[in-house]
Amino acid sequence: MYKHLSHGFRIKQIVTEIEQKIVPVIRKIEEQAEYGQWKVLDFFRKHGVSEHHLQSSTGYGYDDLGRDTLEKVFADLFGAEMALVRPNIISGTHAIAACLYGILRPGDELIYLTGKPYDTLQQVIGSGQDGSGSLADYNISYQEVPLTPEGSINWPRFEQALTHRTRLIGIQRSRGYSARPSFTISQIKEIINHIRAIRPDLLVFVDNCYGEFVEAEEPTHAGADIIAGSLIKNPGGGLAKSGGYITGKAKWVKRAASRLVAPGIGLEGGATYGYLRDFFQGLFLAPHVVGEALKGAVFTSALLEELGFDTSPGWQEKRTDIIQQIHLGSPERLVAFCQGIQSASPVDAHISPVPAAMPGYEDPVIMAAGTFVQGASIELSADGPIRPPYIAYLQGGLTYSHVKIAVIQALDQMISTGSLSITTPEKH
Repeated sequence: MYKHLSHGFRIKQIVTEIEQKIVPVIRKIEEQAEYGQWKVLDFFRKHGVSEHHLQSSTGYGYDDLGRDTLEKVFADLFGAEMALVRPNIISGTHAIAACLYGILRPGDELIYLTGKPYDTLQQVIGSGQDGSGSLADYNISYQEVPLTPEGSINWPRFEQALTHRTRLIGIQRSRGYSARPSFTISQIKEIINHIRAIRPDLLVFVDNCYGEFVEAEEPTHAGADIIAGSLIKNPGGGLAKSGGYITGKAKWVKRAASRLVAPGIGLEGGATYGYLRDFFQGLFLAPHVVGEALKGAVFTSALLEELGFDTSPGWQEKRTDIIQQIHLGSPERLVAFCQGIQSASPVDAHISPVPAAMPGYEDPVIMAAGTFVQGASIELSADGPIRPPYIAYLQGGLTYSHVKIAVIQALDQMISTGSLSITTPEKH
């Protein structure tokens, strides 16, 4: 592999050392993947998953036994009362929106406790009554509580923000496009307990995107009332071609289902077409695939740290999502890195991405995503907004080998474009 790179010998020397160094961390990830695999298998057996559950419905989709069984498996895996798992949820943002619109009513208030949420949620929240159908359009108010400089919850600010209108507290587990750390399940549990100690009547929603199967438990195990995520991220295992999930307490999942479909139909209708086999098999593979992505993230972090870059999480740090943040320090490096990742993609490797405006984002974004499923974050992708400090967000990877190859090519691209130099002597 290295002989096909412009600077392969230099890179190989560093990679060999890095792979030896990360062995203990890789083993811990494999142990977690094995535990997750056992849980999935155990709940498949509990609910008697059979061949007939893999056959999909059409039309109204009433009495879809496969869909109902899949949702029972999801609910058990997430320690929840009920789950909604549907192909017509088109993204994580869509799943989150269904939760927010399902629970909140005119006059209510939403507070995001973990700072500014992910960019694509801004238009769902809205900033004024402009007829777009945002929460603001329905007279639902919104506040966000900035984190402390250390990345912790600012509890005094939260208590100051509370009003009699406050109904729902939002927590974003993953960092999104921000420099703050992601929140672990133990941290989320402490946060929820603290919220309930202050105001027992408040409901808690957690955006769980990128976090499924990274830890032994999920936010619903930690006390969240409702959580949501996308099937083209972790729980789809790389096989789901569309879809999302909502899970939590039955009352609130039913409300979200009514918003997603229509009151009176809710959970009862919704054809699954040809998706169920992929959903079941993808869920079965998800713990292993997430483990592969995590191993790739650890390798990436260790390699880039060795070359002097700041990464978050660091390669030895505890992880709660699949996102690897790399502070590249310049737009040239960010572009070169993403172009290198794209060049190692199985799909559209011949296309070189450039920064461009994207719906829902405030700044131009460079995005490498040569995936089989459009936008599938569990497949390897790298992206970042073109704004200081020029951070690349690497996520996914169906196999560790693919992540390794892609990151090596990205490094080779940075060296070739002159945006990075390394001092290991070249072999002639």
